Amino acid sequence: MDEERGIWNLGVIMKLFKISIIVAYSLLSLLMTSIAMGDETTERGYIVKVGDPCLDFTLELIDGRTVTLEELKGQIIMLQFTASWCSVCRREMPFIENDIWFPFKEKGLVLIGVDRDEPFDTVVKFAEEMKITYPLALDPRAKVFQNFAHKEAGVTRNIIVDKNGKIVFLTRLFEEEEFNSMVAVISDLLD
Repeated sequence: MDEERGIWNLGVIMKLFKISIIVAYSLLSLLMTSIAMGDETTERGYIVKVGDPCLDFTLELIDGRTVTLEELKGQIIMLQFTASWCSVCRREMPFIENDIWFPFKEKGLVLIGVDRDEPFDTVVKFAEEMKITYPLALDPRAKVFQNFAHKEAGVTRNIIVDKNGKIVFLTRLFEEEEFNSMVAVISDLLD
């Protein structure tokens, strides 16, 4: 009888041990996923994440107009952070022009290229060189940029803001799959 009880206790202990291992593994997986997602934001240089409210900003466009987030609320907004010296930005901009601006400007998309901390003349020349028709804005001392990313973080990033002023999509660099996902998000938001 004692021998049977001992075997039974050993069986129960082994089952509890297996369950403990599974629970520990699940918690570790959850923790690692959480850390990885947090690291992705940090790794990409963002200080915001999808779902965050967009902080108010004021942008001076190169045509002399000024726009604020408050004025744009109720519209779908795309902020494209760029700079004339950025080769990846230069590669991405024709795609933004052709795949986003042309098809969606008449549907109500507000697209503003935000040039990071460059003088007016440089930004005007940059727009002419790139042959873009969407508006470019100045961002002296990268003040607007710092609403979204660490000051030292690189450009070539896009932020999509919904009609309620919430960030719904973030990109970094120019990667075809991520870009196509962003186009699909914009299209869905405008429908």
